[in-house]
Amino acid sequence: MKLLNALETRLLTLLQRDASGSVAELAKATNSSPATCWRRLRNLEDRGILGATVRLVDPAAVGRSMDVFCQVRMTSQSTKSRQDFQRAMALEPTIVEVYSISGDWDYLLHLLVRDMADFETILMSRVLEHKCVASTSTLFALRRIKHTTEVPV
Repeated sequence: MKLLNALETRLLTLLQRDASGSVAELAKATNSSPATCWRRLRNLEDRGILGATVRLVDPAAVGRSMDVFCQVRMTSQSTKSRQDFQRAMALEPTIVEVYSISGDWDYLLHLLVRDMADFETILMSRVLEHKCVASTSTLFALRRIKHTTEVPV
């Protein structure tokens, strides 16, 4: 893996905090020319370091103020079982993150739900109904202390 140079590191740091600026504004903030800045951005995209430009939504502002973490234990570790489960979880919009994990559990799901009834519906009809799920354990976040989308560079 090729390491990042100083300009790329500065660009990534700035973009993760606010990607709404123009290339000219990024160039000024990084003491580079707009042409150089544009080429570096394209290069970071081509290398797969920069993904899509998105706007972050405050979950509470759209009625999804409850963070739920659900650990899942599978009945089978076969490739087909794992693929089927992962595909099913990817289709549920309330499940915002799915991790394959080590330890006593096989997966960790992060859900953003409206309330307990919303979570119960998803747990019962989407997660526990899956034929490869043996059991689950749920953690309810009382409050978000730190949440960031910034990756340290």
